[in-house]
Amino acid sequence: MPKKLFLATFGCRTNQADSAAIRDSFFDKGFEEAERSEDADVIVVNSCTVTHRSDQQVRQLTRKLRRTNPGARLLVTGCYAQRAPHVLARIPGVDAVIGNTHRSQLVEIANTRSPATSVSTGHSEIAAIYRDDFSQVRTIGESRAVQLGGRTRPFVKIQDGCDAKCSYCIIPAVRGPSRSVPPELVLQQVRDLARMGFHEIVLTGIHIGTYGFHLKPRYTLDRLLAEIVEIPELIQIRISSLEPMELSRRVIDLASQTDKIAPHFHICLQSGSDRILKAMRRPYKTSKFAAVVERIRERLPGAGIGTDVIVGFPGENERDHEESLQFVSKMPFTYIHCFPYSDRPGTESSVMPNHVDADTVRRRSRAFREVSAAKNRAFRRSFLGKSLRVLTLSDLEDGKRVALSGNYLRVLLPEDTPANRMLDVTITGEAGEDLSGIVKE
Repeated sequence: MPKKLFLATFGCRTNQADSAAIRDSFFDKGFEEAERSEDADVIVVNSCTVTHRSDQQVRQLTRKLRRTNPGARLLVTGCYAQRAPHVLARIPGVDAVIGNTHRSQLVEIANTRSPATSVSTGHSEIAAIYRDDFSQVRTIGESRAVQLGGRTRPFVKIQDGCDAKCSYCIIPAVRGPSRSVPPELVLQQVRDLARMGFHEIVLTGIHIGTYGFHLKPRYTLDRLLAEIVEIPELIQIRISSLEPMELSRRVIDLASQTDKIAPHFHICLQSGSDRILKAMRRPYKTSKFAAVVERIRERLPGAGIGTDVIVGFPGENERDHEESLQFVSKMPFTYIHCFPYSDRPGTESSVMPNHVDADTVRRRSRAFREVSAAKNRAFRRSFLGKSLRVLTLSDLEDGKRVALSGNYLRVLLPEDTPANRMLDVTITGEAGEDLSGIVKE
């Protein structure tokens, strides 16, 4: 009887793409997927460490998975495993902790009961740890199309790692330097998925605006996109989040000239205060950021434009907060992701003075969420009575088929609408924070 795998994933789209590759690597060795963790022979937790809350959630789930299945081989991998392997290795019942540097060895490690490394301390025996420092070799191992089980929007990972030095971010330490999948492999992945019948494909990575910087010869994201949209079978490609100074005019122009690129840009701001941006080591001022956003709105008037904001960065005072809030209020964003600052040991900001108290962070976060809700509501309502092109998803909610528009609005359609279809719909009304619509004849 084939062995069964249960895979739990935390974090970003890149982690989800990594999990798809992990799942495929186990399937290639004859594993099948377990619907419940209780039925698995091997359990893999693909962890995130971007906030202390994500660390806590990983630890809690890992303990729960061991309680529900004492006999399975339990492995923890991902970014938390790379950053703090000894913390995870001390969780009772964890068999091995595998950092991002050794993720390609997961199946081999799962199939052996004799760990290559036995780690002990003066107090207790802990699980085997597989982790090295990242080398400076600019290569990337993932080179296959990744299909997420049951989903209609597969992710293609085109890049990993980051060379930026943002003072609050742990990602360069746990993901390594920026490196890119060769363009011929990306194009083949997209071509394969399009031929399999997927109507939207999402390009993802940690810092995809740097795509191709270290390839020889050097390549660029806009050049890659220009080749992708020439694939005849492709219906729509969506770009994951980008850094503002790496969203080139050529990418924006290309998106305005074709309906094969979803009119949706998520551009990371982090603060609307120039003083805080400098402390964060973000390589731009608000005026430069605003110019990028205005260029998008000029070329693509109906585009969805999202951003991230960190609230309560060390040293952020009331004036900084008000400047940031006013800047965000003036920008034509269609949604805002607001994150309380999360201290990450090992980062520059972790040792900065004047950390902001939790009550102040909650108050400031609430103000940003109110601005976001108002902007998203106004954007949604601007499409009432109009037509949108949407992709129907596999999700059903309250007897309705969930669909996603190119500009990142959720639209609820009749339940009998098939999944994985690109449809033109007429927007008939609002449904809470979503829109409702009917399929055009």
